[in-house]
Amino acid sequence: MRPGELVLEVEGVDLLGLDNEPGGHRIQRVPPTERKGRVHTSTVTVSVLEKQIKNLVISDNDLRIEWYSGTGAGGQHRNKKQNSCRLTHIPSGMVITAQGRSRDDNLRTAKAEIFKRLDEQTGLVMASDIGSIRREQVGSGMRGDKVRTYRFQDDQVVDHQTGKRASCEKVLRGYFNLLW
Repeated sequence: MRPGELVLEVEGVDLLGLDNEPGGHRIQRVPPTERKGRVHTSTVTVSVLEKQIKNLVISDNDLRIEWYSGTGAGGQHRNKKQNSCRLTHIPSGMVITAQGRSRDDNLRTAKAEIFKRLDEQTGLVMASDIGSIRREQVGSGMRGDKVRTYRFQDDQVVDHQTGKRASCEKVLRGYFNLLW
């Protein structure tokens, strides 16, 4: 999260209605301490992103398993038995080795490491995709990009895409559909 950024995660709500929210929102108000009635204007940019749930599936055909004798100190058992595992993920070319006493443990360890590294790689790709979607939705944040204006002194919200108006009080209680 960047400074000045607020992230809300909403579950169990149909997000299709929030398609109209991304963009710049302008808030205009007259603070109670303002004696001359000057209007204070603030701007916030909104982006609506659907959380992607990814299930990483690796086929056994994508893995090449090689067994070999371990290297280094360990005595006769390590140098005689072929318990060390070299696991290659063929599509990515990633190679993981595990050297321990148990053949099953070594295979399990190598597979877990492959899953972890591939998951990290796909996560980085998704993060860059999310960043580009967010930038596209938010725009420049300038006045011309505004989607909605909240004018608290008039108790009115104006949606600039549909041209509809509604009460600030109702919109802040969640009745966004009045503006769509």
